[in-house]
Amino acid sequence: MKKFLIYTAKIFVVILLIAVGLDGIYTYAFLQSKNRGKIETVFNSKAKSYDVVILGSSRANNHFVSQMFEDRGLKIFNYGMSGGHLFEASLMLKLMIERKYEIKNVILEADLNLSNDHQSEGVSAKFLPYIHNSEVIKNHFETQEDFNELYYIPFYRYIKFDGKIGFREIYKIVKGEKTNLLDNSGYYPLIKHKKGNMKNNIANLNPLPHNKYYEEIKNICKANHIRFIAIMTPMCENVMGMNYFDKVKKAYPEIHNYENVVVENKYFSSCGHMNDAGAKMFTARILTDFFKK
Repeated sequence: MKKFLIYTAKIFVVILLIAVGLDGIYTYAFLQSKNRGKIETVFNSKAKSYDVVILGSSRANNHFVSQMFEDRGLKIFNYGMSGGHLFEASLMLKLMIERKYEIKNVILEADLNLSNDHQSEGVSAKFLPYIHNSEVIKNHFETQEDFNELYYIPFYRYIKFDGKIGFREIYKIVKGEKTNLLDNSGYYPLIKHKKGNMKNNIANLNPLPHNKYYEEIKNICKANHIRFIAIMTPMCENVMGMNYFDKVKKAYPEIHNYENVVVENKYFSSCGHMNDAGAKMFTARILTDFFKK
């Protein structure tokens, strides 16, 4: 029995050492990554200066045309992340502040995601390689149910989210393979001729009366003297339950409602995402209303 226990202990120690070693190797690779995506680009960057930073989900990523801001002489980057929630938008802004970014204006796409305060696992996983290298990231995840496993068990986070931060991603980092996520100053135009789902029903959606991460973003901007512009962006004309935007305006009167600035289906790639032509119409209106020459 004693030999069995010793043997088992040795196996455990070997597995632990392998896990620690792999954890270190994977983390080191991510600490060198600067051209794969928006999160690692911010984490591995030094202080930058922006006139405008865009935050939000794909409805930010696809709706704010960076070049049009740049044509006005504004330095901008669109940090909208497809699939992201306000959980990730708040953490992205915290990282920028931690990196001593100087930001004059933050435009936050704040509409559908006000209905929840959950993380988007597929997006939030991209922050996890740095959880031991940033107090901001550690503190942001501390309230999550699986924090202890992610933080204290070596290599666990890489196994759990292998599809996002596993071996395949490490291989691409080592190869220096780029993505298109950083093109167009972060803006991703939807120009496909084939349309996506052009029907949507948000009748049962309700904004939280106090969204923790929205309030975090607003307070960070206030503390750092950043002009905070929260905006509801358009949806196509087929949407049912558009009174959701009235509910948002009632709960958060400071949010500017632009859901009806572009409505015709021809300007949408899917019901919740404008195509490039629609995005340009929308961005022109935002520039007129908030960035007059």
